[in-house]
Parts: sequence; structure tokens; C-alpha cells
Amino acid sequence: MTEFIKRNATEFSDALVREADGLRLLAEALQNAGESGPGALRVPDVLRVSETELVLPRIASAPAARGQLAALGAGLAGIHRQRMPHYGLDLDNMIGLSRQRNAVTEDWGDFYVEYRLRPQLAMIRDVRVRQQFESRLAACDRALRRFLNEHCDHPSLLHGDLWAGNALFDDSGPWLIDPAVYYGDREADLAMTELFGGFSSAFYDAYDAVYPRTSAYELKRPIYNLYHTLNHYNLFGASYLGACRRNLDAFDRL
Repeated sequence: MTEFIKRNATEFSDALVREADGLRLLAEALQNAGESGPGALRVPDVLRVSETELVLPRIASAPAARGQLAALGAGLAGIHRQRMPHYGLDLDNMIGLSRQRNAVTEDWGDFYVEYRLRPQLAMIRDVRVRQQFESRLAACDRALRRFLNEHCDHPSLLHGDLWAGNALFDDSGPWLIDPAVYYGDREADLAMTELFGGFSSAFYDAYDAVYPRTSAYELKRPIYNLYHTLNHYNLFGASYLGACRRNLDAFDRL
């Protein structure tokens, strides 16, 4: 078996350990969902992990076939269907190069506002932009929390960073890598799949066949993607500011 070694590129000593924890949680959820056998969704086994290195089996990735994208959608829905005991997570982890703040709570709306949006808003270096965004959030704070709670069926285990680069495919099927897990509204994962594209209709059709998206998904999508565009704005700069503003405009529809 060929190994893949991922080295810690962050300033946080526990980044790779938390990633390994996330892979193990996803593997457990796939097992509970009965995902096994040829073509099923998988996550790589954690061979070794330390503060400096995460060692995984190397995946010989190739372009995805339609059936593999369908297996990814069905497998993800199988993870999401499992009802978890709470929202959030008991430890902080990472979203890309950024610290992802977590806590355990029974209130999804509170968690999303306090542990996803507010930390990212606080990181904005441009004072004028930060104040504008914080003012927009304050104006709809109660309505946003209420809306999110009304349209979230139960806590699900989320991959947390589900863009196309974190879904790989080889001859035997789809893989999920680089998780930023926590327990939340499953449609936050689906929203991110649409942020940068790369997931075909086969993926969404297979997901919906197992666990259909809600009628509120179209409005939730920009609200959930605001977290990721804010993170990219804070990490990579002004090229993501327009996307942040467009997602923020969804607040006007609450």
C-alpha cells in the first residue's frame, strides 16, 4: 500500500489530529448507514497521526463517472439521515486554514450565528466592512435564528467543507477527504457543494432519492455559504467580498 503524508500547514498543533477525528466519525457513520461493498462511499483509514503529519492510504484519483457521483450522493444522504444527539462539537477544529469554533448545544440557530457567522465577522480586518456586516446580522438576528430552527429537522454529522476538491474517485468508487466535521443542518453540506460547482445532477438526484432536500433549501443555501465566503474573504482577500455581499442579501428574504 502506498502512503500519502499530509503535513501540518497551519499554526495550530492539533489541526491534523482533529482532521483524523473527523475521518473516524465519518467512517463510523458510513458503517452505521450500511455503506459497504463495491462502489460505496468511503473515507480513508487513518494510518498514523501526529501534530506534524497525517498518514493515509494514497488514493489513485481519476475523473468521476456518473454512477460514482450517484454513489457519493446516496452515501452522503445515508450519513445525513442519522439523527445525532446535539448540534456543534465538543472540540474546536479547522475549516481550511482557519480555526473553526465549536460548542455543544441544542439550538441550531444559536450555534450557526454564534459559532459560524460571528467568529468570521470578528476576523474581518476592514473596520468599515466589519461594521456593515455586523449591522446587517444584528438587524435580522432573531428572525435568522428562528428560520434556521424551523427548517432543520435534526442534527446530522456534516463533512463541513464539502467542495469538489474534497471528494475523490478511483476505480472502486467515491471517497471523502479533508473534513471539518460538526453536527448541524445537513443542507449546510449541500449548500457548499454548489458554492464552487463540480457536482453533477447525478449526485443531487441520488441524494434526493434517499433524503429529499427541504422546501427552504433555496434560501438556506446562500445563508450557509456566507460562512464559507467569509472564511475565504478573511483568508484570501477582497476577491471574495462580492460573494459575501450577495450571500448576505439573503437576510432580506427572511
